[in-house]
Amino acid sequence: MFEIHLIKNRLQDILRRKNILMEYLNYKTKKKEIKAINSSLESPNIWRNPIQLKKLRKELTILELIVNQINQLETNITDIINLIELIEDQYDEEFALELQESLNNIENHIKNIEYFYLFAKNPENISDCYMDITAGSGGTEAQDWAEILLRMYLRWSEIRKFKTEIIEKSEGEKAGIKSATIKIIGDYAYNWMRTETGIHRLVRKSPFDSGGRRHTSFGSVFVYPEIKDNINITINPSDLRIDVYRASGAGGQHVNRTESAVRITHLPTKIVTQCQSDRSQHKNKERALLQLKAKLFKIEKDKKFLEKKILENNKSEIGWGNQIRSYILDDSRIKDLRTGLETRNIESVLDGNLEEFIKTSLKLGL
Repeated sequence: MFEIHLIKNRLQDILRRKNILMEYLNYKTKKKEIKAINSSLESPNIWRNPIQLKKLRKELTILELIVNQINQLETNITDIINLIELIEDQYDEEFALELQESLNNIENHIKNIEYFYLFAKNPENISDCYMDITAGSGGTEAQDWAEILLRMYLRWSEIRKFKTEIIEKSEGEKAGIKSATIKIIGDYAYNWMRTETGIHRLVRKSPFDSGGRRHTSFGSVFVYPEIKDNINITINPSDLRIDVYRASGAGGQHVNRTESAVRITHLPTKIVTQCQSDRSQHKNKERALLQLKAKLFKIEKDKKFLEKKILENNKSEIGWGNQIRSYILDDSRIKDLRTGLETRNIESVLDGNLEEFIKTSLKLGL
C-alpha cells in the first residue's frame, strides 16, 4: 500500500538539498547580477565596446544557466507538493505511481546540478578547454587508437551540444593520427573534461595484424583550461623555440604551399604546443602561445595540488600520466581503474557516451 509519509520524507530531503544548492550557488545574488547585466546591455554605449559586450554576454549566459536550473527545480517541487495534496485528499494508486516517478526525476535533476556545479569549485572549471591526444609507442596500431579517442571526444562534445575546433592534427604514416589538439567550447567544458586526463589503454585483436593477434596500445589525453584575461602567466621569449612548417591534412592547396603552421617549444619544461587551424602564421602563433600559457598554468596548479596531497596523505596515488581506463574490446569490457566503474557497452562509449564515467569521477572528487 502507498505510504504518504515515505513520500513526504523524500520531499523533505529534496527541499534540503535544493536549499543547499541555492546557498552554495548564491542564487539570490546571481538573480541580481542578471538584472544588472541586462541593464548594462540595454545601454547604447555598450555597443561601442565589443570586447566588453562579448564578456557581459558570456557572463549572462552562465548566470542564466544556473538560475534557470534552480527555477526549473523549484517548479518541479511545487508540482510535487500539489500532487501530494491531491493524494492526501483522495487516495489514488495511479497518482501515487506518478508521484514516485516525478520524485525520481527531481532527484536525478538535483544530481545533475550537483555534478555540474558543486564539483566545479575552481574558477577555471567554468572555462572552455583544450585537449591534447597523443599516440603512444606502437606505430600504426597506437595511431589508430589515438584517432578513435579523438572521434570519441568529438562525439561526446556533439552530444552535449558543445562546439569543437581542431587546432592541430598530425596524420599517421598509414592510418590514424600521431597527435591532435582540439578546443572544446561550452559552459563548464573544462569541469566536464578535466578527469579524462591520463593514459587510455586499448586491448584488441589488431585489424593491422594479418595473424589477428592481440595487441595492447596506449594513447595519452591531456586536458587543460583556456586561461582567462585576469590570469597572468609570464614567459621569457628567450625560453621559446618557434618553428614554422607546412600544415598537413585536408585544407586545399594552401596547406601544401605556405609554412603557416607554428610549433612552440618551451625549453625549460620541454612543453610543445602547435597550431595549424588558421591560414595566418601570425594567428597560429598567437593561438599556440595561448595554449602554452594554459598548459603552464595547469601544470603549476597540478604541482601544487600534488604537493598538498603528499603532505596530507604522505603518499600520492595520482601521478602525471597514469593509466586511467582500459578498453578491452575482445572481452567487451571497459573499466575505469580509478573509480572501479565497468561497462560492457563498448560501442556506445566509443561513440561518445562517456557521461557515466565522467559523473562518477566528478562525484569521487578526482
